Amino acid sequence: MGRATDRRGVLRIDLDAVADGRGSVRRPDTLAVEEPLEIRVGAAGPGRRRPLAVTMRTPGDDLDLAIGFLLTEGLIRSTDDVLTAQLCAGAETPNTYNVVDVVLAPGVPEPTVDPSRNFYTTSSCGVCGKASIDAVRTRSLFAVAADPLTVPAAVLAELPERLRAAQRGFDRTGGLHAAGLFTPAGELVVLREDVGRHNAVDKVIGWAVRERRLPLAGHLLLVSGRASFELTQKAWMAGVPLLAAVSAPSTLAAELADEAGMTLVGFLRGRTMNVYAGPQRITVDERNGASARSHD
Repeated sequence: MGRATDRRGVLRIDLDAVADGRGSVRRPDTLAVEEPLEIRVGAAGPGRRRPLAVTMRTPGDDLDLAIGFLLTEGLIRSTDDVLTAQLCAGAETPNTYNVVDVVLAPGVPEPTVDPSRNFYTTSSCGVCGKASIDAVRTRSLFAVAADPLTVPAAVLAELPERLRAAQRGFDRTGGLHAAGLFTPAGELVVLREDVGRHNAVDKVIGWAVRERRLPLAGHLLLVSGRASFELTQKAWMAGVPLLAAVSAPSTLAAELADEAGMTLVGFLRGRTMNVYAGPQRITVDERNGASARSHD
């Protein structure tokens, strides 16, 4: 995993072992790395790129993270809007390459940093400090409401286990979120891990941008934690018609999914799930394709 994990000595306390007279032990433990990544964006030419955002992330797939962030914030529309993107030397010694420098293609507007639109992010909150909810309702280029995707509930029920089985970083640390892009048949297309939920999603979307796979029509996105407003917006910006989470959604996530015409699934655990928006895309009887319906 490279710099994605690190080792640290810990004091392991096991109360059952203490009761048996075996006491506590010191041993090494593996932690998920959390480091800042500065994203600089601008036109070609010396000194033209300025810091736009700093996010606390797990190193790895940093170019995907930066490009995915720019796409989900509406600053670029496709990979053609990016001339170059590269990791650069930061100010640290030894160099940790915690800077991504993005050169915009000719004609692409450079972002204007508004004091009311603070792009500092943490590993837990997503983009913070925006002036209002309306400021983050970035409009997607993709009409996901018209996406004819349907997914059997039985297939959805299997996906958390498939996502978990592919999480190498979580196996070592127990501290990384995951986002996985799946086909309607339940095939994993790409998975990314990060200490931040939103970063994991941006890494998946950035990969899709670089692979020229947008919009992600006919696919579903599964996240290992909860479904927040930010994650729902990011999925919409990438043209994802179905977002599923193993934990709870927020009220704004459900409202935004309704507005976008997306399907939002939460509490996807075992053979149960809650469908908060777009139930027509979930089939509950694979033999006849009956759609999920609410019952009074």
